[in-house]
Amino acid sequence: MQITFLGTSSGVPTRSRNVSSIALRLPQRAETWLFDCGEGTQHQILRSDIKISQITRIFVTHMHGDHTYGLMGLLASCGLAGNPSRIDVYGPPKLDEYLRACGRYSQTHFSYPIKIHTVQPGVVFKDHEFTVSCEELTHRVPAFGYRVAENDRPGRFDVERAAELGIPSGPLYGKLKRGEAVTLPDGRRINGAELCGEIQVGRKFVYCTDTVFCENAIVLAQDADVLVHEATFAHQDAELAYQRLHSTSTMAAQVALEAHAKRLIMTHFSPRYAPGNAIGLDDLLQEARSIFPNTSMAYDFLVHEIPKRVEELVAVH
Repeated sequence: MQITFLGTSSGVPTRSRNVSSIALRLPQRAETWLFDCGEGTQHQILRSDIKISQITRIFVTHMHGDHTYGLMGLLASCGLAGNPSRIDVYGPPKLDEYLRACGRYSQTHFSYPIKIHTVQPGVVFKDHEFTVSCEELTHRVPAFGYRVAENDRPGRFDVERAAELGIPSGPLYGKLKRGEAVTLPDGRRINGAELCGEIQVGRKFVYCTDTVFCENAIVLAQDADVLVHEATFAHQDAELAYQRLHSTSTMAAQVALEAHAKRLIMTHFSPRYAPGNAIGLDDLLQEARSIFPNTSMAYDFLVHEIPKRVEELVAVH
């Protein structure tokens, strides 16, 4: 799992930061999932290592323009770039209506199927590898944070031990690898869990924006390997944050702390903290680190690899 930040500014783009979008690359399935799609996102993709033809799912947090204005253009380009078999788009109410209106007035016709999913709190997607869930955040319009959880897997199967026990290779190995119990032809019952190493704990990625500090963000971010959380304002501008229902750097850090996240990456910064101003982004970073030390700041085209859990590296001896 690899995160690429395609836009890290709030509201409007700047010379060095585009508006909101993050790509989550899943190399094991040759797919990329996109989170938000602000204006200019497809241009950012062209400047990155992301392959537009591998985008299969797009998750939209809310309907504000700095998170959606690039969506229609990207969907139109996807059909020309790689003829995808299908793209699933997830988001709040009105997203379907918005995209249909864009297509109608621009006379855009897609050459591939697009499925729009209106999300509600809870699980929005699940397969044998991943579960994606969402919770409603606290913003001026309906807004959702997303959690991508890699499903846990049985530990490494001890083939040598299985051979010593006289277990014939074949279909039985598959069941034992999944941790199931099997009965051998000679009547012995073998518990697969005893032949596997530590459970391979799945990684967890959480994306929370736009929102002021809220309990649902903490629920969503529980035990996250990486929490990406908006930090639009500095702590001393907390009054603005409450008025506009955005977060400060200290609010983002507090969410990470209370959720027991392993790493916080802040994003969605107000242009007011540009170099040369009284308060800079380094100040926001120090504010957050005073509460949650393992904090870093996103910038456009930052690539962050979410490492496998330690348990995945434990072999059976």
